[in-house]
Amino acid sequence: MAKIDTTPSTVANNALQSLPFGTLIGGPLSACVEAQKQAALTSWEFIRDVGLTDTEDGGKKAIYVNFEYRKDGHSATLSLPLLTIVPIPYMAIREIDIAFKARISAASATSQTDKKSTAMEMGMKSNTSVNIGIVKSSLELSTSISSKKDSTATRESKYSVEYTMDVNVKAGQDDMPAGMAKVLEMLNTSIDSINTKGELNVSNQVVSLKDGGSTYISYKNTEGYYAPQDIKLYKYEDFKPAEELTSTDLQKAADDSGILCVFKNEGFYCAKAGERMLVINVTK
Repeated sequence: MAKIDTTPSTVANNALQSLPFGTLIGGPLSACVEAQKQAALTSWEFIRDVGLTDTEDGGKKAIYVNFEYRKDGHSATLSLPLLTIVPIPYMAIREIDIAFKARISAASATSQTDKKSTAMEMGMKSNTSVNIGIVKSSLELSTSISSKKDSTATRESKYSVEYTMDVNVKAGQDDMPAGMAKVLEMLNTSIDSINTKGELNVSNQVVSLKDGGSTYISYKNTEGYYAPQDIKLYKYEDFKPAEELTSTDLQKAADDSGILCVFKNEGFYCAKAGERMLVINVTK
Protein backbone atom coordinates (compact mmCIF):
# COMPACT_ATOMS: atom_id res chain seq x y z
CA MET A 1 0.00 0.00 0.00
CA ALA A 2 1.38 3.41 -1.02
CA LYS A 3 2.31 5.82 1.76
CA ILE A 4 0.08 8.92 2.02
CA ASP A 5 1.96 12.15 1.31
CA THR A 6 1.22 14.68 4.11
CA THR A 7 3.30 17.44 2.59
CA PRO A 8 0.33 19.35 1.08
CA SER A 9 -1.54 19.56 4.40
CA THR A 10 1.60 20.68 6.20
CA VAL A 11 2.21 23.39 3.64
CA ALA A 12 -1.43 24.50 3.82
CA ASN A 13 -1.36 24.80 7.62
CA ASN A 14 1.90 26.72 7.55
CA ALA A 15 0.54 29.05 4.89
CA LEU A 16 -2.60 29.71 6.93
CA GLN A 17 -0.61 30.45 10.07
CA SER A 18 1.63 32.84 8.19
CA LEU A 19 -1.22 35.04 6.98
CA PRO A 20 -0.96 38.56 8.51
CA PHE A 21 -4.34 38.63 10.23
CA GLY A 22 -3.32 41.60 12.39
CA THR A 23 -2.58 43.68 9.32
CA LEU A 24 -5.54 42.41 7.34
CA ILE A 25 -8.05 43.26 10.07
CA GLY A 26 -6.23 46.04 11.89
CA GLY A 27 -5.39 47.93 8.71
CA PRO A 28 -8.99 48.81 7.80
CA LEU A 29 -9.79 49.65 11.42
CA SER A 30 -6.82 52.01 11.65
CA ALA A 31 -7.87 53.62 8.36
CA CYS A 32 -11.38 54.18 9.74
CA VAL A 33 -10.00 55.80 12.90
CA GLU A 34 -7.85 58.10 10.77
CA ALA A 35 -10.88 58.92 8.60
CA GLN A 36 -12.91 59.78 11.71
CA LYS A 37 -10.09 62.05 12.84
CA GLN A 38 -10.13 63.86 9.51
CA ALA A 39 -13.92 64.19 9.67
CA ALA A 40 -13.72 65.80 13.13
CA LEU A 41 -11.03 68.18 11.89
CA THR A 42 -13.20 69.09 8.90
CA SER A 43 -16.12 69.89 11.21
CA TRP A 44 -13.96 72.19 13.31
CA GLU A 45 -12.55 73.93 10.23
CA PHE A 46 -16.09 74.51 8.97
CA ILE A 47 -17.17 76.05 12.27
CA ARG A 48 -14.01 78.17 12.46
CA ASP A 49 -14.01 79.39 8.86
CA VAL A 50 -17.76 79.85 8.39
CA GLY A 51 -19.21 80.79 11.75
CA LEU A 52 -16.40 82.49 13.68
CA THR A 53 -14.18 85.50 13.27
CA ASP A 54 -11.06 86.70 15.10
CA THR A 55 -11.15 89.29 17.85
CA GLU A 56 -8.51 91.87 18.62
CA ASP A 57 -7.28 89.92 21.65
CA GLY A 58 -6.74 86.76 19.59
CA GLY A 59 -10.00 85.06 20.54
CA LYS A 60 -13.00 84.06 18.50
CA LYS A 61 -16.51 85.47 18.24
CA ALA A 62 -19.60 84.38 16.37
CA ILE A 63 -20.44 85.89 13.01
CA TYR A 64 -23.90 87.44 12.92
CA VAL A 65 -26.11 87.83 9.89
CA ASN A 66 -28.48 90.80 9.76
CA PHE A 67 -31.81 90.80 7.94
CA GLU A 68 -33.67 94.06 7.63
CA TYR A 69 -37.47 93.93 7.89
CA ARG A 70 -40.45 96.06 8.88
CA LYS A 71 -41.73 96.03 12.47
CA ASP A 72 -44.58 98.16 13.79
CA GLY A 73 -44.17 100.55 10.90
CA HIS A 74 -40.45 100.99 11.50
CA SER A 75 -37.36 99.50 9.92
CA ALA A 76 -35.83 96.78 12.08
CA THR A 77 -32.97 94.33 11.75
CA LEU A 78 -33.02 90.69 12.75
CA SER A 79 -29.57 89.72 13.93
CA LEU A 80 -28.77 86.02 14.35
CA PRO A 81 -25.61 83.90 14.47
CA LEU A 82 -24.65 82.32 11.17
CA LEU A 83 -24.03 78.95 12.84
CA THR A 84 -27.71 78.73 13.79
CA ILE A 85 -28.93 78.76 10.18
CA VAL A 86 -26.36 76.58 8.39
CA PRO A 87 -26.05 72.81 8.79
CA ILE A 88 -22.83 71.82 10.51
CA PRO A 89 -21.26 68.67 9.03
CA TYR A 90 -20.75 65.98 11.65
CA MET A 91 -19.85 62.89 9.65
CA ALA A 92 -19.19 59.74 11.66
CA ILE A 93 -18.52 56.09 10.83
CA ARG A 94 -21.45 54.10 12.11
CA GLU A 95 -20.59 50.58 10.98
CA ILE A 96 -17.58 48.67 9.65
CA ASP A 97 -17.97 45.27 8.00
CA ILE A 98 -14.82 43.29 7.26
CA ALA A 99 -15.30 40.13 5.20
CA PHE A 100 -12.18 37.98 4.91
CA LYS A 101 -11.78 34.89 2.79
CA ALA A 102 -8.64 32.78 2.45
CA ARG A 103 -8.16 30.00 -0.07
CA ILE A 104 -5.12 27.79 0.29
CA SER A 105 -4.44 25.13 -2.28
CA ALA A 106 -1.72 22.54 -1.81
CA ALA A 107 -1.29 19.41 -3.94
CA SER A 108 1.37 16.81 -4.53
CA ALA A 109 1.45 14.29 -7.37
CA THR A 110 3.85 11.39 -7.80
CA SER A 111 3.99 9.27 -10.91
CA GLN A 112 6.24 6.20 -11.28
CA THR A 113 6.43 3.85 -14.26
CA ASP A 114 8.46 0.62 -14.33
CA LYS A 115 8.86 -1.18 -17.62
CA LYS A 116 10.77 -4.42 -18.06
CA SER A 117 11.06 -6.44 -21.29
CA THR A 118 13.08 -9.53 -22.23
CA ALA A 119 13.42 -10.85 -25.79
CA MET A 120 15.10 -14.09 -26.87
CA GLU A 121 15.61 -15.25 -30.41
CA MET A 122 17.23 -18.49 -31.55
CA GLY A 123 17.67 -19.57 -35.12
CA MET A 124 19.32 -22.57 -36.78
CA LYS A 125 20.11 -22.88 -40.43
CA SER A 126 21.41 -26.05 -42.13
CA ASN A 127 22.56 -26.30 -45.72
CA THR A 128 23.82 -29.56 -47.29
CA SER A 129 25.01 -29.88 -50.86
CA VAL A 130 26.77 -32.55 -52.97
CA ASN A 131 29.12 -31.46 -55.68
CA ILE A 132 30.93 -33.92 -57.96
CA GLY A 133 31.06 -36.71 -55.60
CA ILE A 134 32.21 -34.52 -52.91
CA VAL A 135 29.79 -34.10 -50.13
CA LYS A 136 29.81 -30.65 -48.56
CA SER A 137 27.76 -30.10 -45.50
CA SER A 138 27.16 -26.68 -43.83
CA LEU A 139 25.37 -26.05 -40.53
CA GLU A 140 24.54 -22.51 -39.31
CA LEU A 141 23.13 -21.83 -35.86
CA SER A 142 21.96 -18.34 -34.85
CA THR A 143 20.73 -17.41 -31.35
CA SER A 144 19.72 -13.93 -30.14
CA ILE A 145 18.72 -12.99 -26.61
CA SER A 146 17.91 -9.41 -25.56
CA SER A 147 16.78 -8.03 -22.20
CA LYS A 148 15.46 -4.44 -21.62
CA LYS A 149 14.21 -2.68 -18.49
CA ASP A 150 12.77 0.87 -18.51
CA SER A 151 11.93 2.82 -15.33
CA THR A 152 10.35 6.30 -15.20
CA ALA A 153 9.53 8.31 -12.01
CA THR A 154 7.76 11.71 -11.89
CA ARG A 155 7.00 13.86 -8.80
CA GLU A 156 5.04 17.12 -8.98
CA SER A 157 4.01 19.51 -6.18
CA LYS A 158 1.78 22.59 -6.50
CA TYR A 159 1.03 25.11 -3.73
CA SER A 160 -0.96 28.38 -3.86
CA VAL A 161 -2.33 30.81 -1.28
CA GLU A 162 -5.09 33.25 -2.20
CA TYR A 163 -7.10 35.57 0.01
CA THR A 164 -9.64 38.31 -0.58
CA MET A 165 -11.03 40.90 1.78
CA ASP A 166 -14.10 43.12 1.44
CA VAL A 167 -14.41 46.19 3.66
CA ASN A 168 -17.76 47.99 3.82
CA VAL A 169 -17.87 51.27 5.72
CA LYS A 170 -21.17 52.99 6.48
CA ALA A 171 -21.10 56.62 7.56
CA GLY A 172 -23.70 59.30 8.13
CA GLN A 173 -24.49 62.55 9.88
CA ASP A 174 -23.70 62.08 13.54
CA ASP A 175 -25.47 63.61 16.51
CA MET A 176 -24.21 67.02 17.48
CA PRO A 177 -21.74 66.95 20.38
CA ALA A 178 -23.20 68.11 23.68
CA GLY A 179 -20.83 71.05 23.88
CA MET A 180 -21.73 72.34 20.42
CA ALA A 181 -25.43 71.83 21.12
CA LYS A 182 -25.06 74.00 24.22
CA VAL A 183 -23.24 76.67 22.22
CA LEU A 184 -25.99 76.75 19.62
CA GLU A 185 -28.61 76.91 22.37
CA MET A 186 -26.91 79.98 23.78
CA LEU A 187 -26.56 81.49 20.32
CA ASN A 188 -30.26 80.93 19.69
CA THR A 189 -31.06 83.01 22.74
CA SER A 190 -28.94 85.82 21.28
CA ILE A 191 -31.20 86.19 18.24
CA ASP A 192 -32.54 89.71 18.51
CA SER A 193 -34.53 92.31 16.68
CA ILE A 194 -32.54 95.53 16.35
CA ASN A 195 -33.76 98.95 15.39
CA THR A 196 -31.78 100.17 12.43
CA LYS A 197 -31.33 103.54 14.16
CA GLY A 198 -30.50 102.09 17.56
CA GLU A 199 -32.59 102.07 20.73
CA LEU A 200 -32.47 104.78 23.38
CA ASN A 201 -34.57 104.25 26.50
CA VAL A 202 -35.06 106.26 29.65
CA SER A 203 -36.80 105.03 32.79
CA ASN A 204 -38.49 108.39 33.48
CA GLN A 205 -38.84 111.30 31.09
CA VAL A 206 -40.42 113.43 33.79
CA VAL A 207 -38.17 113.59 36.85
CA SER A 208 -38.97 115.28 40.16
CA LEU A 209 -36.15 116.75 42.22
CA LYS A 210 -38.04 116.13 45.43
CA ASP A 211 -38.15 112.42 44.55
CA GLY A 212 -34.40 112.36 44.03
CA GLY A 213 -34.23 113.66 40.48
CA SER A 214 -32.88 110.40 39.05
CA THR A 215 -33.50 108.48 35.87
CA TYR A 216 -31.80 105.58 34.10
CA ILE A 217 -30.81 105.85 30.44
CA SER A 218 -29.77 102.88 28.28
CA TYR A 219 -28.71 102.66 24.65
CA LYS A 220 -28.32 99.84 22.11
CA ASN A 221 -26.37 100.71 19.00
CA THR A 222 -27.22 99.61 15.46
CA GLU A 223 -25.35 96.33 16.01
CA GLY A 224 -27.49 95.43 19.01
CA TYR A 225 -24.82 96.06 21.66
CA TYR A 226 -25.31 98.20 24.73
CA ALA A 227 -23.11 101.28 24.40
CA PRO A 228 -23.50 103.53 27.46
CA GLN A 229 -20.35 105.40 26.47
CA ASP A 230 -22.22 106.78 23.46
CA ILE A 231 -24.84 108.51 25.60
CA LYS A 232 -24.43 112.28 25.79
CA LEU A 233 -26.51 114.67 27.92
CA TYR A 234 -27.31 118.27 26.93
CA LYS A 235 -29.40 121.19 28.02
CA TYR A 236 -32.45 121.44 25.79
CA GLU A 237 -33.18 124.94 24.58
CA ASP A 238 -35.24 126.22 21.67
CA PHE A 239 -36.23 122.64 20.84
CA LYS A 240 -32.67 121.52 20.23
CA PRO A 241 -29.64 120.34 22.19
CA ALA A 242 -27.53 123.16 23.60
CA GLU A 243 -24.41 122.87 25.75
CA GLU A 244 -23.33 119.50 27.17
CA LEU A 245 -24.03 118.95 30.87
CA THR A 246 -21.24 118.96 33.41
CA SER A 247 -20.88 117.69 36.96
CA THR A 248 -22.46 120.92 38.25
CA ASP A 249 -25.70 119.96 36.51
CA LEU A 250 -25.90 116.28 37.41
CA GLN A 251 -24.19 113.24 38.79
CA LYS A 252 -23.98 110.04 36.76
CA ALA A 253 -22.78 106.49 37.16
CA ALA A 254 -22.39 104.08 34.28
CA ASP A 255 -22.71 100.31 34.08
CA ASP A 256 -22.60 97.85 31.18
CA SER A 257 -26.02 98.82 29.84
CA GLY A 258 -26.51 102.51 30.55
CA ILE A 259 -26.04 105.35 32.98
CA LEU A 260 -27.90 106.48 36.10
CA CYS A 261 -28.37 110.23 36.07
CA VAL A 262 -29.18 112.39 39.12
CA PHE A 263 -30.14 115.94 38.12
CA LYS A 264 -29.46 118.90 40.40
CA ASN A 265 -31.53 121.61 38.73
CA GLU A 266 -34.91 121.78 37.15
CA GLY A 267 -35.27 122.35 33.43
CA PHE A 268 -35.37 120.57 30.14
CA TYR A 269 -32.55 118.25 29.17
CA CYS A 270 -32.01 115.76 26.40
CA ALA A 271 -30.10 112.51 25.97
CA LYS A 272 -28.51 111.71 22.62
CA ALA A 273 -26.90 108.53 21.28
CA GLY A 274 -26.35 107.74 17.64
CA GLU A 275 -29.40 108.93 15.72
CA ARG A 276 -31.66 108.82 18.76
CA MET A 277 -32.66 111.62 21.13
CA LEU A 278 -35.00 111.79 24.15
CA VAL A 279 -36.14 114.87 26.10
CA ILE A 280 -36.18 114.77 29.90
CA ASN A 281 -38.21 117.23 31.98
CA VAL A 282 -36.81 117.82 35.45
CA THR A 283 -39.27 119.50 37.88
CA LYS A 284 -39.06 120.66 41.48
